[in-house]
Amino acid sequence: MTSPALVDAAALTAQLTGPGRLLSTIEAVATTASTNADLAAAARRGAASGTVLIADHQSAGRGRFARRWEAPPSESVAISILVRPDGVPPERWLWLPLITGIAVADGLTAAGVRPQVKWPNDVLIEGRKLCGILSERVDDAAVIGIGINTALPAEHLPVPTATSLLLEGCDATPTRGVAEVLAAFEPAYRRWASGADLWHWYGERCATVGRAVRVLESATRSIEGTAVGV
Repeated sequence: MTSPALVDAAALTAQLTGPGRLLSTIEAVATTASTNADLAAAARRGAASGTVLIADHQSAGRGRFARRWEAPPSESVAISILVRPDGVPPERWLWLPLITGIAVADGLTAAGVRPQVKWPNDVLIEGRKLCGILSERVDDAAVIGIGINTALPAEHLPVPTATSLLLEGCDATPTRGVAEVLAAFEPAYRRWASGADLWHWYGERCATVGRAVRVLESATRSIEGTAVGV
């Protein structure tokens, strides 16, 4: 018998979908190989913009440069969002992981913690990684993946510089945490799609500005320096 998902998709659907809303379909599963891969396949089959897939566990989750992203079952949540931007210039698509980071930070602030955005695709608390983001283009669509460490105890952290909502004292349920993130994603996405200024909006929220950074251009090449802007 398949275990039920920890996230209540019916509650999210009632709260976050409907006429005029960005999100159209929300599904939650206990486990899958990769929510991004699943939605990429769905995009190729013509799935609607605003389709969301949530999983309590991924057996083949991926980060940037094809790095594995994994955690024990029910200790993290993976969220993937399929969007089909209409008329947005291709160069602006590079902003998708950045504006998603702001949405995650805003949503989790509403859920009871104080995250910061790290360029280009992480969300931190006190310098420790809480969430990673991966955006992938699929023909005329984009699939945006969000991986949040929810209930990871200290002994299960993948690296010492990681953290989880549990370790930060956040008692929000998985459903509430995901609801806050998805609710914050809609205005962030609409701002991005409208062509509004993003440079100052993001720069004011980015914890990377003013710090020493090491930028990975590929899995084997990097550049080091001080971030002075975005």
